[in-house]
Amino acid sequence: MKTLSISGATGHSEIFVGESFEHLSDHLPADRAIAITDENVGRFYGDLFPVREVITIGQGETIKTLETVAGIYDQLIEREADRSVFMVGIGGGIVCDIAGFVASTYLRGVRFGYVPTTLLAQVDASVGGKTGVNFKGYKNMVGVFNQPEFVICDPRMLETLPERELACGFAEVVKHAAIADADYFEFLERESPRAFSLDAAVMERVVYDSIAIKAGVVNRDEREKGERRKLNFGHTFGHAVEKTEGRRHGEAVSIGMMMAARLSQNLNMLDKKSVNRLADLLASFQLPLQGQSNKTQVMDAIARDKKRDGDALHFVLLEALGQAVVKEIPINELQMMAGSEK
Repeated sequence: MKTLSISGATGHSEIFVGESFEHLSDHLPADRAIAITDENVGRFYGDLFPVREVITIGQGETIKTLETVAGIYDQLIEREADRSVFMVGIGGGIVCDIAGFVASTYLRGVRFGYVPTTLLAQVDASVGGKTGVNFKGYKNMVGVFNQPEFVICDPRMLETLPERELACGFAEVVKHAAIADADYFEFLERESPRAFSLDAAVMERVVYDSIAIKAGVVNRDEREKGERRKLNFGHTFGHAVEKTEGRRHGEAVSIGMMMAARLSQNLNMLDKKSVNRLADLLASFQLPLQGQSNKTQVMDAIARDKKRDGDALHFVLLEALGQAVVKEIPINELQMMAGSEK
């Protein structure tokens, strides 16, 4: 087991990579704990939960709403949960986002931790302190920054994932390498078949290195005022594709990364060979490289992006594989630049 830490104004988080889910009870306080999970996770792992009280929610982006949060509040009130309660989100990114948001807002905040059960959640959604829900179709429009006390990443839990869900996690893995670590990117190019088959040795590095990159960025910029914006590589276009096409998050981010990479090439920042290498690596994880969205719909969604700053967006581009840069681009110029091809 390896341990990483995140410390910031919103708390201190310990991330345990390689820890067993069976040891969850060792990380819970002696007082009362309530688990928040979804139907699928409960079916696979419910018998192993070390807590008696469990709140089960549905699955998919459509339940990541304030209505779901209100339903959890109702159950907590019915159970007479007070400020001493500890909440643990056991599930994928949606469960972690909802559990963290509920814990951060119920009674003005109670303690919480995560056991992410998907690759996407282990390397991204559960790490960094972002919590939130969607609003009227717009991704993560309502939320807060708050660090979980712990994150337990058990690699054995990934073995129950269908290939499409696993692929979505690898989109975020590729993102981390593309923005911050050229050696890691080359490692993924060499080992993508073993990674996709969940080879234990390869996946230990995949999960650890991805979390280490994100944790390092968050430690330097917890509230996304500067460097943390680089973690949004592929997400501005990706969130728009996700909204307009109904794609899964990882698939939309893959498409978004290719759009951002081609924009980087159009701006003479990134060479064509690097764009092709990114495409080949994403394809090796069975991820899509282009979407079917109407450009007007995409740009309308981008104009409503929560990261918008006035009439401009802080857009993440690549100068090289392993080296990202944030540029402020006026929205009215983005459509023109994104539409040109080289």
